Amino acid sequence: MIAISPMPPSPLLQALNRWWPILLGLLALYAPTYHNLATSLWNQQDQAHGPIVLVVVLYLLWQERAAFLAETTSKTHPILGSISLTIGLVLYILGRSQDILIFDIGSQIPVFAGILLITRGAPALRALWFPLFFILFMIPLPGFFIDAVTMPMKIAVSYVAENVLYWFGYPIARSGVILQIGQYQLLVADACAGMHTLISLEALGLLYLNIVRHDSFFRNITLAILIIPISFTANVIRVMVLTLVTFYYGDEAGQGFVHGFAGMVLFIVALTLIMSVDSGLQYIAKRRSGV
Repeated sequence: MIAISPMPPSPLLQALNRWWPILLGLLALYAPTYHNLATSLWNQQDQAHGPIVLVVVLYLLWQERAAFLAETTSKTHPILGSISLTIGLVLYILGRSQDILIFDIGSQIPVFAGILLITRGAPALRALWFPLFFILFMIPLPGFFIDAVTMPMKIAVSYVAENVLYWFGYPIARSGVILQIGQYQLLVADACAGMHTLISLEALGLLYLNIVRHDSFFRNITLAILIIPISFTANVIRVMVLTLVTFYYGDEAGQGFVHGFAGMVLFIVALTLIMSVDSGLQYIAKRRSGV
């Protein structure tokens, strides 16, 4: 008789055998958190980016799955990891018991970091730092901060949009964040030029940086800094497009499907600007290096 040796388990199955107690614990902790987000916060227009951020985080974790699947040969850090895990659990308890979403959602970062330090060591944490950092974009900022920042942003966007359109000869005037063009009045709302839009565009820019992963330090830092004015410019273009649509086609067109579609245009414009600026920085970097 010929003995047939059993097939060795796949790396994924081996990893599941090691990680299932941790995964089960994380599921017990954060399933209520995400159920609460899905039934409340993420239903609001200004927090609609939350599910997208979650999908991006899961995708980035999957991209770095080797950090979980490979047998670790690195030195783990149980003490440092335990401190991080304890801080995260304290934040989680406070967040869940007091309904403080900043603590509830934000606790994932020190919890996951602590688990990685305890089980896989510092190399795994370095490999997964960006997915953990990206969780920040799911955390809702305090209302007082949003209100304090959003109004100056809306005024600035309105001011620039008014002056650009006036320069092109359109009959436009402004009072605060209200634009008057022809017989139509448009209120520049939070969704058009607010802090939440800036956060979404900042997340888009940083994700782009993570995907392209330039070797040039100058290029990475400069592009990261320029994401903020790029986001502002994209907001101005969105407001100008809606203003012109209303001027030519009326309120119904400006506030109907076109208004919702303008949100998609905003991200397309922002991504185009980011890629264009990146190309310019690539040219400058080559000139600096003498290539």
